[in-house]
Formats: sequence, C-alpha cells, structure tokens
Amino acid sequence: MARNGGPGAFVFGQEEVKEVLEVLNGRYLFRYGAPDTEGYTHKVVDFEDEFKNVMGAKYAVATTSGTSSLLACLAALGIGGGDEVIVPGYTFIASISTIMISGAIPVLAEIDESLTIDPTKIEALITPRTKAIMPVHMLGNPCDLDAICAIARKHGLYVIEDCCQAVGASYKGKRVGNYGQLGAYSLNFFKTISTGDGGAVVTNDENLYERAFGFHDQGHKPNRLGVEVGNRSIVGMNMRMNELTGAVALAQTRKLDEILTTLRAKKAMLKEMLKDLPHISFRKINDEGECATLLTILFDTKELAEAFCEKAGSKPIAYSGWHVYNNMEQILEKKLAAPTMNVNDREYHKGMLPQTDDILSRAVNISVGVVDKGLGSGYGINICSTEEEIKAVGENIRSLILSL
Repeated sequence: MARNGGPGAFVFGQEEVKEVLEVLNGRYLFRYGAPDTEGYTHKVVDFEDEFKNVMGAKYAVATTSGTSSLLACLAALGIGGGDEVIVPGYTFIASISTIMISGAIPVLAEIDESLTIDPTKIEALITPRTKAIMPVHMLGNPCDLDAICAIARKHGLYVIEDCCQAVGASYKGKRVGNYGQLGAYSLNFFKTISTGDGGAVVTNDENLYERAFGFHDQGHKPNRLGVEVGNRSIVGMNMRMNELTGAVALAQTRKLDEILTTLRAKKAMLKEMLKDLPHISFRKINDEGECATLLTILFDTKELAEAFCEKAGSKPIAYSGWHVYNNMEQILEKKLAAPTMNVNDREYHKGMLPQTDDILSRAVNISVGVVDKGLGSGYGINICSTEEEIKAVGENIRSLILSL
C-alpha cells in the first residue's frame, strides 16, 4: 500500500481546494472578523455551525487538535488538582497525557473485546477522588455508553467522550459526543475527516461551551463578545483554528456521511469473506453506527496472531506504539515537564492491565479506511479500493490464516 492516512485524506478534491482558495484570495486568515471585514470568509465559524449540526449538538468549538480538544473539555469541567479520571489503557496517548497535564490523575482501566473500556471493571476503580470517566471510542467503535453513563449517574461523575477516532460514529441512533457532558474530536491526518491537524469540542451545555471556548482562546467568550477588561471567563490558552484549516474542515464535514457509508459497505464486503475462517473471531461492535475504519481480527492465541502478522508484514495491536499503555514510557515513568505530587502518588507499570494485554496480543488490525502502521493497520484496503482489490486482499487474508 503506497500511502498512509485516514479516509478523509484519501478523498481530498476540488471541494477542499475551492474553500481554501476563497480564504487565500481574501488574504485574511484569522478566525475572527466583523461582517464588513475585507476578505473575511468566516470558514471556522461556518465549520463550527455545520459540525455541531452534523453531530446533533447545540454548540461546537473548533480547535487545533484532538489533544487540545481534550484539554478544553477537562478545563471546562474544572478537572485538575488531584482529581481522578478513569481512562482505558488502550487509547492514543493524548487521552492519558491531557489528564496528567491538567494536574489530574489518570486511572487506567481494562478494555474488553470491543477494544473499548470494559464497563464491568469501572466501578472497582472509583474512589472519593474520582471526578470523571473518559470513554474512548477506539478505532471508530462506540463504547457501551448505556452502561458507562449509568455508572456515571450512579456515582455523580462526569463523562468526557473521546471521539477523536470516531468522528461521525453513532450509538443507538445518536452521534457519539452527545452522551457525556462534552465530546472531543480530532481532524488529524489519520482520522475519519482530516485537516492535517485540527479538532473540535461539542456540548449541549451553554456554560460548558463558554468555558471550553474561553479555555481555547485566552478566556474570551464565544466569538470574542465581551472582550473588554473584566469579562473574561477563565484563564485560557491559544488553541484557535485558523481560516485555512477551517476551510478544509468545512469541505470535509460535508463529505462525512458519504465517507461513512462507503467505509461500512467496504468493510462488510471484506468481513463477509473472512467470517467462516478457523481460529479467529472479530472484535465486538457495540453499535453498527461505528465508523468502520478498521476490521479487527481476534486470533485464538497470541502465537497465531504473530504468525499471521509475520506473513502479512504487520504486527499485533500490542505493538502499536503510543496507543498501548505498555509502550508509553513517558506515562509509565511520569516524565511530566513539571511533575505534581498528586500524579506521583500513583504507580503505573507494564502488565498492570492483564485483560487488556491478552486481548491486544491476539488482536490484528486490517485497514479499511485508516491506513496507519502506528495503529498496526498498515495492511489491508482503503476507502478508494475497488471491489476487485477488496476481493484480492480478502483472498490473501484467507490463504494466510488457513496456512497457519
């Protein structure tokens, strides 16, 4: 496979070019502007409006990345200072690092065979310091949100949905990001829709929207209303999206539903070819509204998974770098720029999540829409693959598994 990237990156076209050229021709790249500002094309504002509508939320804030989106969510909820946040041990590192950077304590949880957080293991991790649960819709698969939200309600906890790998996924008819207090999204090069780097936050709570917006832009209220001294809402940072990124985000958002429809059809075709094979199963899908960016095969044993990957030129998910807690040396060793007493109170070590370790040692990702060696999905198909190409890959996988 010649190139890496997410499905959005594979379908860049004249739509993105048109939106970007409008910004360049206007020669005004800042996200803010008055209606009569010369050259102002308000792409970021338009993206926020369209994205919130597509996600079914009341409010959206465009950001520079999924990482900054998670930071804004944590800040909006006032999480820090030794608060504990329960987060799965299989996730992109930002889910864990943003908790640490906020001054809070990540409490690592097991995953189940959906490769998302195991709801049956959450309650045992709750302490008087627990403030939130951060379910990660990993690899585009929605978490078991009914169970997670029930636990959160029972214990009075916030839910921050990490939707960074699941832009557009839905659970029981509603887009992910709407079940918790806030949802964070990534528009990175490898995501469902892409701006290279970028992100967004959604919420249905006006106060949380104002706080998230303020954190992303030096305390200003939405769209810099009330910028005069005395009206800032929160101490914030600069995580603003610029107009060029907003232009691409706008064009990509308009392609989201078509991307998801295409991915689901191509994944179904590939999966159908493999369903009768011995020694394997597929990861549990919590809702068919998943993004279908990857097909994850669970082998009966670690040895079979490694033997398959050696033939396919891939690796089991356990080896997928900064997505597995065992491989996050800066987290395990708490290499914070300014370590806090609270984080130092908790120990992290390899092998601390045996259920997660077992599942990931037997799990192999086949690319459908996300082609990413870092996720262990450098082998498979992409959103542009033809029916003939899908059949060829399917037949190759069949032959490799039958030869084990």
